[in-house]
Formats: sequence, structure tokens, C-alpha cells
Amino acid sequence: MAQLFSIPARRQRYLDVEAALALAQADLGVIPHDPAQQIAATAHLHLLDAARIDADEVRTAHPLMPLITELARVVGEPAGGWIHWGATTQNVQQTADVLGLRLALNLLTAQLCDLLDALTVLTERGAELVMAGRTHGQQAVPITFGFKTAIWVDAMLRHLERSQQLRPRLLTAMMGGAVGNFASLGDIGPAVQRRVAERLGLTPMPLPARSLSDPFAELVCLLGMLAGTGSAIAGEVARLMANEFAEVGEALGEGDVGSSTMPQKRNPKKSAAVIALSAQIRALVPLALEAMIHSHEVEGARTAMMDAALEQGCVLSGELLTLLTEVVRGLELYPERMAANLQLSGGLINAEAVMMQLAQKIGRGEAHEVVHHAAREVAIRGAGAGFLEVLSHDPQIQAELSAQELTQLLDPASHTGLSAALAHETSARARRAVEHVREQLNDEHLENRL
Repeated sequence: MAQLFSIPARRQRYLDVEAALALAQADLGVIPHDPAQQIAATAHLHLLDAARIDADEVRTAHPLMPLITELARVVGEPAGGWIHWGATTQNVQQTADVLGLRLALNLLTAQLCDLLDALTVLTERGAELVMAGRTHGQQAVPITFGFKTAIWVDAMLRHLERSQQLRPRLLTAMMGGAVGNFASLGDIGPAVQRRVAERLGLTPMPLPARSLSDPFAELVCLLGMLAGTGSAIAGEVARLMANEFAEVGEALGEGDVGSSTMPQKRNPKKSAAVIALSAQIRALVPLALEAMIHSHEVEGARTAMMDAALEQGCVLSGELLTLLTEVVRGLELYPERMAANLQLSGGLINAEAVMMQLAQKIGRGEAHEVVHHAAREVAIRGAGAGFLEVLSHDPQIQAELSAQELTQLLDPASHTGLSAALAHETSARARRAVEHVREQLNDEHLENRL
């Protein structure tokens, strides 16, 4: 990912745009055909003198003119005089950056598909595995581990969907000239922009104003949301690895050391790294939103801010997805500890099941009061007081529910609702979505090669 934003990669994309511009203008009779062909044939970084470009960039303090000057030198006259005809620097840079973002978005999308593959496998593994569901840090009702991970899948699927919905707004060519009104090219300007877009596999900006940067901010916001979900997953893994839960564990590499002074430590290293990366990515969202606020028709500082947010966001997101996929693929599940944790409350985790069954006999309000009173009795008595024992000695409950019914109601596996079904359903939905997106990526790759 970082290579996409390297200076050589950026310069080659600038040359690609200059070539597309020259050929598009030749198609429309704006510049002569032969010079356009010469420009396109020479617009390859390996044909130019990198040292000259670097030195001229130091001298001019300009990111594009040294490249244009060197291209013109190598092309020679008169063809060199037709390079960059009617364009401004941001036209070329932004359009070239969009080409880079297309590659970055394709990479991130492929990584997200890989993560969803891993999450789907994990969800199927845990679809029937009963564990404690927790709300506000406390045991609530039984769920299955697959239901927990299906929630992660569902969120990631929406990020995948957003990444595809964003593409038409993001992947655009801008060739509107100095302020976006086609003053340098006149009436034929929109046609030139359309032709450039066609040659580059982009769509033309409806209004190519240089201050319009909301699609770039949208991408950074998407990366921020993706990072937020990633941090939620990693944070949950880290919590469930704690000794007090010990329900899952990151895969240990051979020779892994958790601490220099505590030999027993098994730390959630990769999960911690994901959480740290997520914080850095989410911190870029305010920067991208701030970068939208241009003065007049464009402001260089805002453009630089957006460039930084985009590059850092893409690179860090690639690292996050790599690490998170490793965590998910290697995650170890400990069913025995999940089962043991279900018994920590002495049966209270199934209080809802008892209440709902009792409510059919005496009404929900009264049933809630009766079961709540029994639960408080367990809490008051402390260790050794089981929920079943307290319920069995309550006259009102005795009158409505048999001992066999109570025993069955207090079985955690009997009160997981549709956890398993939702896990399987979500996994199937994810597989379909990933297959569809991969087909689109393959089609685009083939189209670009042709």
C-alpha cells in the first residue's frame, strides 16, 4: 500500500494523466495528432532523468512543473510545447491521485473481503457454541459465540457496501482549468474532460471545481468507521482473553514472549496493535472534514491537509486489516471456560426465560416482580444460594411452574433465541456479498488490462 503513495508511483500517474490529456485533446482536434502520440509514448518515468526532476523540484518548489519540463525536454519540440495544454496543476495531480486511490480502494476492498472470509469461518465455528451475552459489562442472557461474531460480520458488510457506493463519487477526472470553469479550453472543455475520463476509466466531474473535496472526506470517514469496527472487534478479543473471562485467545507464535518480567503473560499483542492503528485512523477524520473548508475557489493548505489524511488513512487501514485478519484467522475458542462462566451467576443469566414463562400464567408485570425478588434473594444470600433453589421455594412460582420446567428453563442452551440461525444466515449473506464484490474487482482488473 505504501508503494502506491511513493514519489515514483505518483510521478508515473501524473505522466499517465498528461498522456491521456494529450491524446484526448488530439481526438477532439485541440492539439495535433502526432505530438500527442509522441507525448504519450514518452510519458514513462524510466525514460526521464529522475535527478533532473529532483533538482528542478528543489529549485522551483513546485510538485509538477519539473516533471512537465523534463517530459518536454525528452519529447523535444514542437511536441513538447503541447504538453499540459489548458490544464492547471491540480487538474493533473487530483486526477492522478484518484487513479492512486482507485488502486488503494481496490486493495482495501480485497483485504476487507479476506477479513470477511475469516469472520465467516469463525462465525460458523461458533454458531452453536453457547456463552454468556453481556450488556453494560454484566451477564445478560445466553447467546452463542457465532451470534457475537455475526454482529462483527454485519458491520463489516456495511463497510464493504459503502466502499462500493462511494466509487462513482470518488473516481472522477477533473479537467476544468484554473478554477473549474473551462476558461482555457472554452466550449470544448467538457468534451476534453469526458474523453480524459474515458481513457483513464473514470467519470467526469459534473462541475470540476477545485474546492470540491467531499468525496475524499467521505473516503476518510469510511476508513474511520471501518477502523472503529476493527477496534471494537480487537477490544472484545482482548477483553475475552483476560484471565477473568479466558474464553478466547490469540494464536501464539513459536517463541512468543508476553512480558520480560512476567513469564506467564499471554498478551493480546495484535489486538492491541489494531486498537492503536484504529485510533490513528479515526483521528484523521476531523482533519479530512477540516480540509473541506476552502476559501474562495481553492486553498492550498486545505488540499495538503486532505492529501495527508488520504495517504495516512489508506496506509494505516491496510495495516489494520492485515493484523485484524490474522487475529480472526488464528483465534482460539475455549468452550469449557464459556460453559463455566455461564454458571457464575448460579442460574440468574436465565432469569428472563423464567419470567417469560411465568408471565404466560400471571402476566408480565407480576412475573417480573416475582422473578426480580427471587434474583435479589440470591444476591443477598451470596455464595451457595442457587437460583433454582430460591425459585423452587417461592410459593407463587411453585403454583405455576414444576421443578422439571424450572430446570429446563435454567439451561442456558434453551434460551439462546435465534443466535445460531442468525449466525448461519449472516455468514451466508457475507459469502454472497464477498463473491459479488470479488467478481466486480476481477472485471475491473481485466478491463484495465485490456
